[in-house]
Amino acid sequence: MFPMQNFSPLPPTQRIVKIVRDKTLAIMKKGVSFLVTVALMALAATLVSASDPSPLQDTCVAIAEPKNAVFVNGKFCKNPNLTVAEDFFLSGLDKPGNTSNPVGSAVTPVNVAQIAGLNTLGISAVRIDYAPYGQNPPHTHPRATEILTVLEGTLLVGFVTSNPENRLISKVLYKGDVFVFPVGLIHFQFNIGHTNAVAIAALSSQNPGVITIAKAVFGSNPAINPDVLSRAFQLDKNVVEYLQSRFWWPNN
Repeated sequence: MFPMQNFSPLPPTQRIVKIVRDKTLAIMKKGVSFLVTVALMALAATLVSASDPSPLQDTCVAIAEPKNAVFVNGKFCKNPNLTVAEDFFLSGLDKPGNTSNPVGSAVTPVNVAQIAGLNTLGISAVRIDYAPYGQNPPHTHPRATEILTVLEGTLLVGFVTSNPENRLISKVLYKGDVFVFPVGLIHFQFNIGHTNAVAIAALSSQNPGVITIAKAVFGSNPAINPDVLSRAFQLDKNVVEYLQSRFWWPNN
């Protein structure tokens, strides 16, 4: 016996039209579902974004007095009609910083605190001077990626990846070399030369923030319970208390 076949009562032309219509509706449903999924993912991405927001106007100069100002993420904005060239200008970055300190380096920041016109623009810079064998000690920028260019000298630089690998990515840089430190990762620079070194760095935030690891851990205010640090660093409690008694250079 042969199985019975299901024949449609519709004429061939109408059957073709029906098939095309059904396929089109199915594709449209899938398309709508896809678009809804993409829209929800885009919305979620905006909610968890950790970088500076894009500016919504040409300028938004920081202003100390918020009277008649509109609040935004960052600083209050000056009336755009009142902005002047000085709002976007800073002089003196050609002058070396004082490296006569325990770490042998000096960081000169150029962020929204120094140039009000950087407000909402998502960028800042620093000049870093290093005495011979001076260092910018291990630290992190919680809100910015950093790109560093060596102007003079020889620097050993590096950053450490996150848990569980904690891999050290390190390189020796010479004049004209460029190196990137990804956002949030612990990094450092060390002048391994016999002469002074200078670098300029740009950071992807108007206010990148700095957490110097040694100062944050052993120089917090108030101090972290020594028992916590003793267990965390596998050190004798007396060693921890000695480290907490030291002055830790902020270098920011």
